[in-house]
Amino acid sequence: MVTDKSDKTPMYRYIMNDIKRKIENGELKAHDPLPTQIDLAKAYHTSEITSRRALSDLVQEGIVYRIRGKGSFIQETGASDSPKPIRTIFFVHQLSDIGAFNHPFFTDMFDGLKSVCEKNGIAFHIWDIGEHYVLPPDPYAGIVLLTTKDSFDQSHLGLWQQEKRRIVTVHFYYPHLGIPYVIVDNLTGGYLATQHLLSLGHRRIGVILTGSSILELNQEFSLRLQGYRLALSQRQIPFDAELVAIMSGENEQAGMGSAGFRQLMALSDPPTAIFATSDLKAIGALNAAMEMGVQVPEEVSVMGYDDVQISGYAYPPLSTINQNTFKMGERAAQILLFELADGENRLLKDEIVPYLVARQSTGPVRGADRPE
Repeated sequence: MVTDKSDKTPMYRYIMNDIKRKIENGELKAHDPLPTQIDLAKAYHTSEITSRRALSDLVQEGIVYRIRGKGSFIQETGASDSPKPIRTIFFVHQLSDIGAFNHPFFTDMFDGLKSVCEKNGIAFHIWDIGEHYVLPPDPYAGIVLLTTKDSFDQSHLGLWQQEKRRIVTVHFYYPHLGIPYVIVDNLTGGYLATQHLLSLGHRRIGVILTGSSILELNQEFSLRLQGYRLALSQRQIPFDAELVAIMSGENEQAGMGSAGFRQLMALSDPPTAIFATSDLKAIGALNAAMEMGVQVPEEVSVMGYDDVQISGYAYPPLSTINQNTFKMGERAAQILLFELADGENRLLKDEIVPYLVARQSTGPVRGADRPE
């Protein structure tokens, strides 16, 4: 294709206008396929970033629709009244301690968001709404919202919906408001951790949780405990409350894992494996084991959760659960860009499955209870 572009119109906009012209004069009809972004880039002598941007904006304007794995197609009707396309996605938060963003839960999620944004020519930024709940000034921006479990004023969500803000929440969710959300499946995470230990022949498995009591756990730890119990029940192993160590504290600390490990190992019939529901607690458990002269994994296996970078350098390297938040970031951006193109609030949800990272802190149980 020869392009005749003599004005200062951005190339992605030129491609969009050319496709609209072809629709108007009948060259392209409803449900006709469009070239791939690679083929478009070649046809218009431009980059793939530019062709991705053109296709993404056409989707946002309701002129093109996408079918995953098949391509892009012309909509039945144009959408001149459709909202403007998303040009920027903001990760919006209200955290006072932004140092928490160094945790892989966030860094991996940011990478997933950025990956989708870069592929579609979309800018990505982080935005703090502060105590006055001030959203980014661009009313057409996509918003990936992280609320806080206690202090967030939900009334603002209703106001933002009235303003037709394009919002997807992550980690916390409000299905009664019809806001799309993406979360990590913590129940499956707890199940995978426990199942890994069961597969190694362990039957007496302790668990270290954070909370005030077994009835006062936050959503994440409660679901991880449910996954632990589900894995045990599938092997007909009764739940034993004696094997549950509850550590109080606002933030995860290695000392909590150390205290929990000592509590469990002091039982008359101690566990042969321990599932600490965060890597920091698991590393504390490893420290306590070393101080007590308990060999890991020969005498007791230790399992973590989070896959923080230091877990791979622990001694021995820590088996853990990666929450797969890169995928969570990807899905949040994809929902904003491709599944809410009509600008309406619709309840969509996606639950991301974490995965096991097996290292040297877990091993077969000693004695008769060998892996099946």
